[in-house]
This record gives sequence, structure tokens and C-alpha cells, in this order.
Amino acid sequence: MSSLRVKRLSSKKKRPQTGNAVAETLQMLGLEAYSTKQLDSASVLNITTWVLENKQPLELKDLPNAFLRRLWLLSEDARSSCCQPQVDPVNSYGKLPEENLCSSEEKMQRAINPLDLITSVFLSADTFLQQEITVRMMQCKFAVPLVLPNADPEKPSQFLLWPSRGVVGQWKSHSMEQNSRIQDSNLASTPMPIVSCVKLGRCSISKSQVLNYVLKGPKSSSDTFIHRDMDGGQVPRRIANGLVEIGWYLPTGVIDIDVYPSPFVICNLRGDGSNHESCLKLLCQASSALIILCGDFKEKEIHLLKYCKEMASKLILIDVQSTERELTSITGCVGQNLEEYLGLPNGAVIRGSTFSEEEVAKNFCEILQHWAPDNLKPVTLEAAAKLALDLGLIMDEGSVCKKAMATVEEVLKGLDAGSVEFQQEQLPLQGNLWSKLGDLDREESKLRKLGTEPEPQLLKEKKDILAELSSYKIKPAMKIFIDALLTKDKIERNYFLTWLKLRLHLIQTEKINRSQESGPQKPKHLENHESEPVISIDSVSFCTDSLSQEEAKVEQENTQRENVQCGEKVQPNLPYAEESITDVSSTTKQRLYCKESFENSNAFNPQGLQPKTYTLSIEHFFREMGLIFEFTHMSKGQNVMRLPNLTADLLLSGVPLELMDGDSVNIPMCWLGCVFAELKRCLRQAQLRTRVLTVLGNHYARNAEVLSGLFGVKLPEGWRGTNKGMYLVVLNLPDDLRKEFDFDVLFLTDVEGLGFVSREIKKDTLIQDNIMATVAVGLSDVVLQNISPPAGNEFETTFNIMVNALLCAKERSAFPICQILTQDEGINCVLQASQLRRVCKILQTQEKSDINNLHALNPNSTTFVRGPWPNICLPEKVEKQYSEDVLKLKEKLFGALKRSANKSEASDFIGRLCEVWEVVKSDLFSHSLQNIDIALVFALLCIEFSQWENSLLENIEDWLMGATKKIFLTKALDATAQNVTLNELKKEAGEEVKSEVNKLKSKAESYMTTEEILKANSKRFWPILQNNIGNLQERVTEEVMQKLETINESHCSFNQIKNFEKSLETEQEFKLLALVETSKSTNLLLQDNVLEEEFEIVWKKTLSSFDFRPSETDDISARVRNVLRQNLISRDLHKHMQKLDAVGQIATSTFQICDDHFGYRSRMKHMFEDNNKQQKLEAQRVASEIIEEYKQFTANKCSLAADFSDTYITELLEMIENGLKEKTLEIRSAFEVDLKIYLCNAACQEFQKLHDRFAKDSELLTYISENKNKYEAEFIYQFRKRDQCYRVAKAFISMVIKPFVLEYINQSLGVDIANEIKSKAQQYQSPHAFQRYILEDLIKEDCFERFVEYLVSYEDFRLRKIQETVVAHLSDTTILSRTKQQRLGEIIGKIAAAISQTEECTGGVLSDTKPLLERVCLILRRDVNLDVEKELLNGPLFSITTEWGRFVKCLIELLATMRLELGKRFNQNVDVLGVLADLPVQPQDILLQTVRGCDKRCPLCKAPCEEEKIGHEVHSSLLHRPKNLLPHDLSSPPHLSCPDTSKDAYSKFMICNNLPFQDPNWRNGSDDLNNKANIYWRYVLVRFNDKFAAEFKQEQATVPEDWNQITMEEALDSLNTVFSRKESS
Repeated sequence: MSSLRVKRLSSKKKRPQTGNAVAETLQMLGLEAYSTKQLDSASVLNITTWVLENKQPLELKDLPNAFLRRLWLLSEDARSSCCQPQVDPVNSYGKLPEENLCSSEEKMQRAINPLDLITSVFLSADTFLQQEITVRMMQCKFAVPLVLPNADPEKPSQFLLWPSRGVVGQWKSHSMEQNSRIQDSNLASTPMPIVSCVKLGRCSISKSQVLNYVLKGPKSSSDTFIHRDMDGGQVPRRIANGLVEIGWYLPTGVIDIDVYPSPFVICNLRGDGSNHESCLKLLCQASSALIILCGDFKEKEIHLLKYCKEMASKLILIDVQSTERELTSITGCVGQNLEEYLGLPNGAVIRGSTFSEEEVAKNFCEILQHWAPDNLKPVTLEAAAKLALDLGLIMDEGSVCKKAMATVEEVLKGLDAGSVEFQQEQLPLQGNLWSKLGDLDREESKLRKLGTEPEPQLLKEKKDILAELSSYKIKPAMKIFIDALLTKDKIERNYFLTWLKLRLHLIQTEKINRSQESGPQKPKHLENHESEPVISIDSVSFCTDSLSQEEAKVEQENTQRENVQCGEKVQPNLPYAEESITDVSSTTKQRLYCKESFENSNAFNPQGLQPKTYTLSIEHFFREMGLIFEFTHMSKGQNVMRLPNLTADLLLSGVPLELMDGDSVNIPMCWLGCVFAELKRCLRQAQLRTRVLTVLGNHYARNAEVLSGLFGVKLPEGWRGTNKGMYLVVLNLPDDLRKEFDFDVLFLTDVEGLGFVSREIKKDTLIQDNIMATVAVGLSDVVLQNISPPAGNEFETTFNIMVNALLCAKERSAFPICQILTQDEGINCVLQASQLRRVCKILQTQEKSDINNLHALNPNSTTFVRGPWPNICLPEKVEKQYSEDVLKLKEKLFGALKRSANKSEASDFIGRLCEVWEVVKSDLFSHSLQNIDIALVFALLCIEFSQWENSLLENIEDWLMGATKKIFLTKALDATAQNVTLNELKKEAGEEVKSEVNKLKSKAESYMTTEEILKANSKRFWPILQNNIGNLQERVTEEVMQKLETINESHCSFNQIKNFEKSLETEQEFKLLALVETSKSTNLLLQDNVLEEEFEIVWKKTLSSFDFRPSETDDISARVRNVLRQNLISRDLHKHMQKLDAVGQIATSTFQICDDHFGYRSRMKHMFEDNNKQQKLEAQRVASEIIEEYKQFTANKCSLAADFSDTYITELLEMIENGLKEKTLEIRSAFEVDLKIYLCNAACQEFQKLHDRFAKDSELLTYISENKNKYEAEFIYQFRKRDQCYRVAKAFISMVIKPFVLEYINQSLGVDIANEIKSKAQQYQSPHAFQRYILEDLIKEDCFERFVEYLVSYEDFRLRKIQETVVAHLSDTTILSRTKQQRLGEIIGKIAAAISQTEECTGGVLSDTKPLLERVCLILRRDVNLDVEKELLNGPLFSITTEWGRFVKCLIELLATMRLELGKRFNQNVDVLGVLADLPVQPQDILLQTVRGCDKRCPLCKAPCEEEKIGHEVHSSLLHRPKNLLPHDLSSPPHLSCPDTSKDAYSKFMICNNLPFQDPNWRNGSDDLNNKANIYWRYVLVRFNDKFAAEFKQEQATVPEDWNQITMEEALDSLNTVFSRKESS
């Protein structure tokens, strides 16, 4: 059923893509050339090796190189696919950084999806480069391609098995059986559960982000799978759909860290699974579990889900369809849920439509944790590859690969019997005979160098061994090996070498695992470390039989050593574990293991072909190949003679060459000589400049990985148990870098296996290590001393080896440049690096001309790099700093290579090797290589010497501090005094250095007698110390002299700078004062461009007037002549060179035109016209124009604040040439040359003055020029602050102080005016006086209207009368001005006092003005008792930071100005009514209160009450008014009636006769109504009788006849009588 369904599903063909997206993408990335000839590893070396910075890609074509370069640096941003936009330096100047950033749309146009980038690189790379990329992506914890879409969309995808074969992983499971074992396996052949994840339809969540959370947890910052939130992840994919990625989860064994207890694989299909059915089928059948994220449930998706359900072992469906879509809309699923419809078990469907990525991943993790490890079947990638082939996918391992793999199996035939037996049978040359031959050869060399003939027995033994080795017949394995290498198909050869290396490593891993499973008995305290056997690999993998007992012991010992190094701990459930580990140190364990292995090695091969290594590697085959040539090349076999050429070709292909067999401590010199001869021939260069860089470190330091990380090369990994020896790889420099680096070929040498056995157990091994390290250092131009975390006694062992090698190199005058790499910042690594640096410093050649000395003395020669090669068993995540550290180390190494002297050409490299080897073999050093203690003694001597040197330098530094004080006490710019002081100090410095050096020498002599080894080697060490002491004295003396000169010059320059800044400050102050005054007067805000122009005026004036120190005699004419000479040469005017002598001489007054300036034909042409007069005039005019330009040019240059530069003459010559080019004159070159010489000669004189002025103070000039912008900014800032200070002060005065002053002046002005009026006008003394005054004034005025107003509107009349009095008083006197001036002076004094009090609190420092101004207001409120509107100070206007003293000055000035303005205004004629209106207290109101009296009026005649007693109850009036003086309605109120009690005439008119009867609160003003008290009103009635009648519209009153006789004088007398009587009473 399933097969039918598959057929039906696959029968639907995909619509072909429009255009070729792959070709377009490759072209976009610049990879189109690699579609035919694929990118290989050699090409990548040029991309990654020689780059010293991680440049950002600028365009899409830079992305592949950037990806490879970053990946080789193991950078976490290697997959970034965005380009850095190119910023136009002109248009972007002055913009903020964020303004130069691209928008998101522009960024999308400059990016490609990272998956498309990776797919493109894999499509362009050959299978071997794919393997290298995969290995490095695995190191970075990146997902790697497993199924690659085909470049042709019509063809099936390609399954990539070969790249993953190179991936080796380490992990530690949580199961109790495997708890003590770290598993190290090839991930392609190791069975692991495969969990695949695919997507059907559209998904709202990121599948890749979910998988990242599943692998690492939501809190992890690392991303295994690329997702949409990554850099470039939002860009739509073009060619990566259909890509299947694979990522591994490898537990560390730490429960708190690990997410899952066992390893597994996650596969991720990119794109919609319904569009890539072949990949979906593969994942269904190959996976242990299949996870499907389904966003659509259409017919096609339902059929695919059914297929997956039937084919997959385990299926989990995550429903991520939109929540708006109902489940019943699923085709064919009405009335059923998904589980029922698809036949899935309960819990197999996760409803994730509303979940986030983290929530989906959480459910996913719970399922995996439940399944792992027992419920998921393990699968190998090899088995998956077979299944892919059955499903129609293309397999990357073609026939060539299969053939090479089969050849490897033929080579390794018989290996299942054991690696020891295989070596004895198939690789016999590298046994004890080869080792014994090396021993005899070294012994013979020693004897011959000592002048002693070797014993016959020694020579016979050597001859017998050579005869036996020369009789060697090639073994089958080596024959197949050599034939495979000699094949013409280099791809097959690469497959063969790679697979052979992988197979041997796989076999080694299997042996270790098997030895851990069933090895020899372990100590009792390690019994519980037994672990379960590793899961057996698939049948495709190759297995071997169990090891022999001896072999197993060695492997077991190696494993235990690694466990000790990794710091593994015994499980807590062992009661004696902690005690055992405490008692038995790791160093002791290693010694025991080493002793056992060496004892067992003696019984391996009784025939004398005993191998000394137990782990077979590809290096054994290459070593055997070299030895075959070494001993059998005389037979001239055809294949044998081809071996050097083959090896040279392999060298250029990146395959390492073994220079020295470290196990036998021997060098096949003949073999190497032929190889290097072939290498020279292959390079096809007559002379090759070479450099040799060596990495030296112990066997745990992973030298091979260090070189791989730095240069991308492949070397034997000694920590994995490969051969001990010295290996070499060749790097050919690109043509464009050879000139820069000054060499053509770089030889990288790696010393593997140092310090593997401790000194106490196997002393010969340490001697062999000494020999190997000495040869390596002797060959090297640069040595990188690689320091790893030490293990036990290996710290001292490796250190001794390194120091011993350096001592030997020093003795042979072949000391290299040393760099130190530390892989750990622990105390031991830091100490060892420090000690090595001191040793290198002492031994480094210390000559003045040797620039390497500076490097040796540089403490920065030590670099810390914590790379992915630390001495741990489980790999950790690569640190972010690693990439930068590697680039920094490479930069130092390349710098050292550039500085190093070329020691040998390529053709002579073997000669140098022979020379070094002869010296080492003969052991002609001052101390024997067998003396392993002298290195440590010398190192301690170096440490002591370094401390003595530091003490000397500290003492000299202290002396320099005192000398500095003396120099600075000397009067600056006094040349005589300075010279005297400087000479005295120089002399004193020499004596001081000499004294300190003598102390150091005494310490050294004393120390050399403390130990016997030092005494015995004093003749060797003392010259080294003397050389260092002498160089130290010379160096320190020279440095001290230079420092004294520098300090003296600094003293002068410092004072010159102070003087200049003082002059500039003075000029600026004048200018600032002027500008501030201008700003005050114009009230305009000056712009920055105006201020910049004003500063430029100040700057030029200061420079022109400043007294620069005159320069010493320095003639610039030679420089001018040199520039002019180069100009004439460039213009091919050599014949005029003799004229250059005129430059620098006294110039003639004018430039003279002569006949030589014109050609013969030109002279003849114009001879008969005017004797060439017109032609000469034209030439003179042209010369004059150029001379005028020259004058302007020199004036401009001399106005600059800069010393003379040669470019001035270059510009002048170009100006002359351009001037002549524009003219059409028939002149010869002599005219041009003479004009140039004339102007250059004149320029010499002008520019000499410029140079004389500025040369001595060139540093000062440079300093002030560099700081001109700062001075200018300070100038503008000072103006802005002063202008702001003035404006804020002005605002405070105008907005706060001025209203306050006016309020204070007006506050009591009304009272003062009223008091003065009262003092001068008697009518305002009392109400009676005011009433008398009014009545007298009315009768004198004799105005009817005034009487009517008085009688009818008494209150208004009274107020008007008072106001008229006030106005008249103010108009006729100066009281207003006088009072205001007085009040103004008072308040100004109080304000000034308040400001002064505030100034005392600040001390004049920079302050915020707002709180200080608020304090002024508070003081004024307290002293004046008047509120100040300080609310106006709120806001930013008054909150500025300024110098309070300057601000106070502005306030006082503005306060004085305000006083003058107000005083002037007060003295001017003013509007009295306007002034009165502004007064808070009106004087008329005060006067009214004085004369007001009682407000009651007579109810009948409306006469005012004239009782002055306060609180009176009975009212009275002196002058009641007769009838007819008021309107009828006012004089006769209806509620009052006045009975007519008297019939006389008076009574008829006086209606108030009986007032008390009418109103008890009133009484008559006089007892006698007939007296003359009311004569006043009688006169008024008679005087205006007719007018009153007419006014009040009533009949005219008939008055008694005698009333008509009353005169004004009588009326006034009666008024006086009445008021006088009242006052007297």
C-alpha cells in the first residue's frame, strides 16, 4: 500500500524554475568560475592564511571569502551574509554614525540568505574542501549540509557522506555503564538516534529556532541552525530550499549542563517538505523519529502525513495552522480529529498554533527526554547514505572514492592481527636497527670531532646494520601504498590519503574503546570507572580483533593518562576514591605507566625490528617510504627514484614531511636532500627566499592544532598518539605578498611528542627530546613556544627542553626570534611564559643594529590564545575572543618573519639541516645534550639577572625624576643656563649608570659562585652575562641621555606653549570684550562663522607677533636643489643640470630674457622685423605674470603657521609649468629652466626665513596647529558664555529687578505726597478745616455750578477737590522726582548688598545661576519686606553654569545702567495723573481719610455732620441750609415733616428748626436760629435764587428784604465766626 502511495505522490512533476537560480546566485557571489573547476583547499589557503584582519565584506562577491576566512578563524559570525556599506568619506563627514547606517531595505539588497551562501560555497567546493569546511563548522557548533540541492534543478540532490567522515566527536553519556568513559568516535560511522524535523505548509513559528532551543535550551546564545532572526536570515532563500542540515548533540556528562543524557542527531529539511518529496522520504525511512510542523492540511499534506505515519519509526505532528481555520476544514477529516484520522497514538499531535517557539521546543524536549536513549533506534550516516542511494539521490562518494577506499583496505590487510605485528611485518625499517644506526652514527661523530678514531667494532656494527637495512625488500602494504601515491589521478590520491588517515584513527578509537571495555585489571580504586562497550558500529564500518595484552596495557595507560589530564573525578559513591586520588598524584601515575610501557617494550621484537610506537598512523607509512629510499635508492628501482618528486608534490599539496624520526632520533639525510632538490625544481625559481617558523611545545600542547588554526595546514596530531618527530609543511607565498614579506616560501615545522616520558623513568627519552628540540630551534628563524596547562612533572621537563635548545642555538650563533603562546592564564603557564621570556631576553643577540633585540625585550611577545585545542578531553564552545587572538598572534608572527634575517635558501635548507645535525650529532656544545640540569640552572640565573636589571632600571628612574626637577628649576628659554645644566646632568647620568652597572656585575659575580653547576659553566655563562651587562649599560646610558634631551626640550616646549597660550589668551580677551560690546550694542546674536573669522584674525596676529626660538644653522637650499633636480630629470632636461649650482646664491634683481631662450628659427624669423624686440617683450610679460603668481604663492605659504616643506617647491614648479603651458611662445627649454632656477633661488631666501622661524619650535608649531580647533572652540565657547552671561543678567534685571524697584519706589510714594500736602495745606488738618476751606473757596469762586455740585453730590465734590489739590501740588513742586530718586538710591543699594552677600558664598567659582539668583531674591524679601517674583526664574533661561564673579559684574553694570535710566526718566516731566494711577496707595485717599469726618448728613437739609468725636451717637451740623437750596424731593422727604412752629421769615426758610423732634439722633447746630450763623447760606440763596429755582424747577424763593443786603464779606465773617466758635469750644 505504501509503495503505491509513494508512486502516486511522486508521479506529480515539479514545475521547472524560471531561469537558473543557482547560476544567478553563484554569479552574484562571484563563484561562477568554480562551477567548472571547483574550489580546493590550496585556494582557500590564500584566502585564510595571509589575512591579518577580519575585514567586513563590502559587496556580495566578498561574502564567500569572508565566510571561509571567518570559518577558519572559528568566528561565531562566520555565517553572516550582510555586507558593510561603503561610506563616502566626503559626503559622510560630520554625520552621526547612525546617519551612515543603511536602512533595512538597503541592507536586504546588500545581503543574501546565509543558507544560500553556505549552499553556494558547498556547490563550488570539491569534496575535500567540503570535508574541511564541515569539520570547522562542527567545531563552531554549526549545522552542516547533509543533502545538498543539485546545481541543476532537474537533477536529484546529493547526499554528502564524505564531508561528515572527517568529523570526530567526543561525548560522555549519563548511563551508569558508560559513566567513566569519554567516547571519541567518527560521527559518520557511529550509530546515533536521528531525529528529523520537516515542515508542511506555511508556519508562523521558526522551525530552526525551535531546534536551536531543543539542542541548547532557550537561554543559550549559540545558534546551530540559521533562523530568521539572524543576520541575513530574513532574506528570502533562492537555492537553499531542499537542503538538509545536520547537527549533533553531544553530552558532556555533567548533569547540570546537559539537556539530554545521550548523543543524537537532528536533521532539518529546509523549505516546504511537500516540495521536496525525495528528501522527505529519506528522512522518513532513515530517522529514528520524525517531527512534522504542519501549517496546512490540504489533500497533498494529508497524503504525505499518511505516508510518513507508515514509514517513520516514530512520528510527532505539531499542528501550527492558523487558529482562524477550524479543524473540520481539513480535507476528509470531518467529524474526526487528527489522531483518529491518521491513526496516530494519543499524544502524537501537539496543538501548537498558539504556542511560541520556546513553548513548542519545551514540549519537543520533554518528548525527546522521554525517548532518549532507549526508545530511539541508532542509525549511522553510512546506512542513511545507502538508503539515499536507493531513493535516487546522488552519492558524493563515487567510483574513484570507492576505489581508493578499497586500496586502503588492501594496505591495511593484516592489521586486525594487531598494530605491533603489522609494523613488524609491513614496516620493518623503522625498528631498532634504524634506532641503533642513529646511536652509532652519533657516537662516531662525537669521536671524530674529538679527534679520536672510532673503534673497529663500532664501524663493523654500523656496516652490518646498513647492509641489513639495504637488503630490504619492499613489503606488500608499502608497495600498494606507494603505487597508490604514484597514481596520476590526484583526486584518487587525495581520497586514498584522507581515507587511510581516517581509517587508522577509527581503528585507534575502536582499540581504545575495546581496551576500556575489557582491558587489563585496573587499580582497585578505578574499578567503578569501567564502562559499557560502545555501541557496535554499522556493518559498513571496519572492525578489528582485540589487542594483544601488551598493546592493551599501553592503550590503557594512555587512556588513564588522558583521564588524569582531563581532571575526571571518581564517583562520590566510592568511599575510598577521594583518599586514593589525594595520595597518588597524577605525576606519579604517569611515571608508573611510563615505566611499565618501557619494560614491556623490550619483549616485543626479539629479532631486532622492535617498533617504539604502538598507535599506527599514516606517518608510519611516510616514514617507511623515506627509509626505503634512504637504504635502497642505490638500487635505482623505478618507483623508488620517483619518490622524492612524489614527496615534493605532496609537500606542495599540504602533506607534511617528517624531518626527524623522534622515536629513533635519526634523520634520513639522503632522502631529505633529494626531496628538497625536487622541491626546488617544482618551484621553478633560481633563488628562493625562505623562512622557517617552528612551534615548540609538549605533547599536550597540540602544536598541530595551533598551526592549523593559524595557517590552515594539516600536521600530525601528537596528542592523539602519533609518531614523535619533527614535521614540516610548505606554504608558498602569493606573488603580491612576496615583496612585502621579503621571502617566497614559508616552512612550518612542528615538533611532536616532547616530554612524553618523565626524566626519572627514562632519561634517554629526555635526551632524545633535547636533540630534537635543538635541531628544530637551530633551523628556525622564528620559534613559537607553545605553553599549555602543565601536567605533573612535564612543566619542568618541557621547560628544560626549550631552554636547553635555546642555549645550544645561542652557542651556534643561530638564535631565532622567539614568540610565546600561552593557552591558559593559570599561574603555572604565566610563570613558565615569564621565565622563557627572560631566558630569550638574555640569549637574544643584543647589538645596536639588530632590530630583533627590540622584539626580544618586548613583553608583548607573549600572546594568550584560549583556542579550541585546550588540554581537555571534551570540546568546549569556541570563545568569542579566539578569532581576535589568533589574528593578533599571526600579526606578531608575520612581523617577526619580516624582521628575521634569511638564514638559508631553499636549495641550501638541506645544507643547513646537515650542518645543524652534524653539530647535534657530535654534541660539540659547551654542555652535553645529556646534561639535563643545566637548563634549569641557567633559567634561574636569567630570573635573577632580570630582577637585578629591574632594580637597576628603578634606581635610574628615581635618579631621572630628580634630574627632571633640576631641569624644570632652570630658567626656561635661557640657552646658556640650560646647556650648562644639561651637560652636568649628562655627566652625572653616565656616572650613575656606571655605578649601578658595577653593582649588578658584583651581584652576578657573587651569584656565579653559589652553585657548582654555575662554577663549572662560568666560562660559558659569564660571557653571556658580560655581553648583556655591557649592552645594558650602553642601552641604559643612551636612553637616559635621550630622556634628558627630551625632558629639557619638553621643558622649553612647555614654557613656549604656556607663553603662546598666554599671548593668545591676551589677544582673545581684547577681541572677546569687543565682540561682547558689539553684541550688547546691536542686540544681535553673532553666528559661528563670524566668530571663526574673528578668531582667525586673532590667531594670525598671535602667530605673527609670537617670539619663536630661532633655529640653528640649517640651509634649505640643498633640499630645494634636490626637488628641482628631480623635476628636471622627470622632464628629461638633464643638459641643464649644471645650472643648479645657482640655487642658494644671491638672486638677481630681475629675470633677464636672452636670445638663448628662443630657438634659432624663431630668432631668424623675427630678426628683420624688430630685432626680436616684440618676442622678448612677450616673453618678459609671461615671466612677469608667473613671477607675480610666485609672489602671491610665497606670501600665502609664509602666512601659514607651518615650517617649510619640500612640497612647497614641488607646487611652485607645477605652477610655473602650468603658466608656461597656457602661453603660445616659441621658446626653448632654457627659458623654463632659467625661470625655475630664478624663482627657486628667490624662494630659498623667503622660505629660509620661514624655516629659521619655525624649525626650532617645530614641535610647538605642530602642537598648536593640531590644537587650533580646540583653541577656536574655546574662543567661541568663551564668547557664548559671556554673551549668555550678559543676556541672562539682562533678563534678570529687566524681568525681576526692575519691576521690583518700581514697586518699591511706588509703594510709599502716595503716603509721602499726602503727608507733604497736609504739612503745607491747613485745610487738610481736620474735617472742620476742610469744610471751612471748601465753603470759603465756593463763595470766593462765586460759581453756581460748584454750589449745585457741592449741595447735590457732596462726596464727589469733596474727592474732586482733594484730587485737584494733589495734582496742583505735584505739578507745582519737585516732590515726585525727589522722592523717586531717593527711593531709587535706597533700593539699588539694597540690591547691590544682596548680590554681594551671594557672591561671598560662591567664592567666584563656576556655579549654576538659578539657585544663586533665588538667594538674591530671598535676601531682598528679607531686607526690604517686599515680595520678589522669583517664580519668573523657573525654566531653563536662568539655569546656566557660569563664573559667578563674571555674572555679578554683569549684574552690577546692568544695575547701574538701570539706575541711570530710571533716574533720567524720573527727572523728566511726567504725566501726574499717569503716575498717580500707577501708585498702589493714592494720596487723595489718604487725605480723604483725614478730612472725611462723619458720613451722616442732615435728613432735611443734607448738611454734613460736623462732629469729629469718634463714635458719637448724636449728630450736628454748624450750617444747616435754608429751603430752596435743594430740590424739593431732597429737602422734604416724605417720612419727615417739619411743623411750622414759627411764622417769622427765618423760620419759613429754615426747615431744620426743630430737627431733634424730627430725628432724635440730630440736634441743632446752634441754639439761636436767628443768629448770624447761617448768614452764609442766606447770601448764597439770595445770590443765586433765580438759578436755584431754574435748576430745581421750582418757584423762586421770596426772601426777607434784609437778606438782600448781606454782602460776601458778611457771609465770610459769619462763616469764620461759626467755625472759630466751634474750634474754641
